[in-house]
Amino acid sequence: MTRFDLAAFSNAVADIAGQAAPVTASFLTHHGRTATAFHWGEGLYVAAEESVEPDEELQLALPSGETVKTELIGRDPSTGIALLKPSTATRGTSFKKAGPVRLGDVVVAAGRDGASPLAVLGTVGEVGPMWRSRRGGSIDRRINLAVMAGGRFEGGPVLDASGGLVGMLLFGPRRRALVIPYETIERTVATLREKGHVLRGYLGASLHPIRHGQVQGAMVMGLDDDGPAKAVGIALGDIVTAWNGEPVRGPRELILRLGPDSAGAAVTLRILRGGEARDVAITIGEKPLN
Repeated sequence: MTRFDLAAFSNAVADIAGQAAPVTASFLTHHGRTATAFHWGEGLYVAAEESVEPDEELQLALPSGETVKTELIGRDPSTGIALLKPSTATRGTSFKKAGPVRLGDVVVAAGRDGASPLAVLGTVGEVGPMWRSRRGGSIDRRINLAVMAGGRFEGGPVLDASGGLVGMLLFGPRRRALVIPYETIERTVATLREKGHVLRGYLGASLHPIRHGQVQGAMVMGLDDDGPAKAVGIALGDIVTAWNGEPVRGPRELILRLGPDSAGAAVTLRILRGGEARDVAITIGEKPLN
């Protein structure tokens, strides 16, 4: 059995943290706390979308110690990614892509709080296939972490043992640490650079889950005046039970169908109104940015 060299391991972790420090930046969120962004390339930074308030002036604290005004190029709530551009040109390096991630792999989550770079050691606690976020975003791989990281790390890079970028750290339900993988960031950044947002389908209805006897579905609790649902006669109290013949057992299943490829699609919704089932043809709209 090979003797474990604790000093060598400690130095390797410190080296990874040191490589991350010049690539991370920080900013104050609308909640009054600090969050992290990191350099993606060509002077652009990525951050956690939920930490960025689009109507507020954003100031990014760069590794150089300089604090600069920063433009929000675009954001995608469905994948949790925001793209930022500091007013001062930066020539920082960017991370290489990490290799395949395995259960139990050691990772380093990096962050920044003003002038102070941050780092914490953890492991990959779960790996899995593609999944969809609560807002219907397509996330290329499931990667959950076993790591003790506070809110200052949100939006920061997660690195493998060679310093490669696994993805961006976010917090899911019950503050579970998860990773938005490199591939998802790469795809989303390309769209945000071009359009400023990622296209999403739009019904124009607020929904509530209902389960009563044999009835399961999404009850319409509110309607946008200019939304597609109101335009085709869907009314308050209607219960959506199917999408193109496939059962809808609640709002989440309906939202998951409103991905980028749904905008403009002609769909048949089965609804219950006063206990009577009927089919409604509707063209899915494009979700407004706000």
